[in-house]
Amino acid sequence: MIIQANSVKQRGVSIFDEFLAKWDEIIIAVRGKKKYVVMDIKRYEELRASELDLAYKLVMEDYENGDYHTDIEKHLQGI
Repeated sequence: MIIQANSVKQRGVSIFDEFLAKWDEIIIAVRGKKKYVVMDIKRYEELRASELDLAYKLVMEDYENGDYHTDIEKHLQGI
């Protein structure tokens, strides 16, 4: 669901409860361009946990493949 920022200005944050009862997320457009996303905190926490799980998995794959270094200078240089 996409709503305009002016709708939020006019109706306040109570508009979010109304729309989140029907949709998982609300996209707020400013001057016709999508700019923000509003979602229930539980959904946000689930998405964030998935992000962190994926990051951990990728780090562990690098570690298991030996694709890492312990030299701080190389790390800072992005090698």
